[in-house]
Amino acid sequence: MSAELGAGAGTLPTHRTVAGWPLPAVVLAAMLGVVGVTASAYVLAFPFDSAAFGGLTIPAVLAAGFADGFNPCAFALLVLFATYTLTLVNAVTASGTPTNEARRRLLGAGSLYVGAVFVTYFLIGLGLVSFLGWLGRDHLVSRVAVIIAIGMALWMLKDVFLPGVGPSMMAPGGTHARMQKAMERGGLAGMLIAGVLVGICTVPCSGAMYLSITAVLHASGGGATGIALLALYNIAFIVPLVAMLLAVSNKRVLGQLGRWNRANSPWIKAGIALAVIAMSFGLMVSM
Repeated sequence: MSAELGAGAGTLPTHRTVAGWPLPAVVLAAMLGVVGVTASAYVLAFPFDSAAFGGLTIPAVLAAGFADGFNPCAFALLVLFATYTLTLVNAVTASGTPTNEARRRLLGAGSLYVGAVFVTYFLIGLGLVSFLGWLGRDHLVSRVAVIIAIGMALWMLKDVFLPGVGPSMMAPGGTHARMQKAMERGGLAGMLIAGVLVGICTVPCSGAMYLSITAVLHASGGGATGIALLALYNIAFIVPLVAMLLAVSNKRVLGQLGRWNRANSPWIKAGIALAVIAMSFGLMVSM
């Protein structure tokens, strides 16, 4: 078996393990745990006025992030990632169950990928909040951001109901090819580059929800509470990717998820778009 893995795995790294888990998976779990506990502890220790944050509550932030995590771009690209790495490892049995070594390699490489998506998306959110703050603290900046978010949401609805009319809101062309090329480079750098690419390239798909949230945080004055809420949003955003990573080491599950994504992605986009519109109008009213 070791010879087969050596020949089929190419440059996909074999990671050190901690209690049987790949080190990158342990680091990812620790990072998400520390960020989640710290952000939760802060907002619980220093309760915020929901009205000052456009009616946002912690459950609403978590629900918005979780829904955004199902955006078709990130979902489809993780399916691509899992398909590629399972093929690269070349250690899946006829029943669809991978060997333990294949599962560890997939989980280790996938943790690097998911962690890079999380960090990149979080930094983009901080950048948006900072940029809006640089433009000014008055409500006009927030209103413009909200109007842009509504426009993006309407564009998403256009893609669902009038897919052949005009350009579509999707990841830039060539994203799949660039991501695969990054993975083919293998090792730590390849997985991290792939994750960063996805974090950046999913913004056109999920930017409406993210812009709406950052507009709320800007309108409220942001501060430490805004950063904590942004961190909780991003943890919720990454939950579907983590859950999918744990599931896709079985090629039958992978196929089912791919089919489910193709069948339901239009309705997911429509649901996210309607949520953005409702949230944006609520913020406009509260200003």
